[in-house]
Amino acid sequence: MSGRRLPYPARGAPVAIRLNGRPVTAFAGETVFAVLCHEGVFALRRGGPGRPPRGALCGMGVCQECRVTIDGTPDRRACMTLVAEGMEIETDGR
Repeated sequence: MSGRRLPYPARGAPVAIRLNGRPVTAFAGETVFAVLCHEGVFALRRGGPGRPPRGALCGMGVCQECRVTIDGTPDRRACMTLVAEGMEIETDGR
């Protein structure tokens, strides 16, 4: 390694969304999963009775573990969905 750091990517315009009922600022071009990680939300859904919560695994739309409810529609993949102004995101892993 040369020791040089890569430049930070440019962020899009701020986008106001709601995450589990609270206001959050995201940025255009980010996935819902990126916002969840930034906000420290890693438990996305319940694993079943007596089982621990589940979180994202692959981050590229294959495993289906990152499913959340977006604007009232359940089972949307957080890693494949870009944030949009006014979006309401609910996780079930709380």
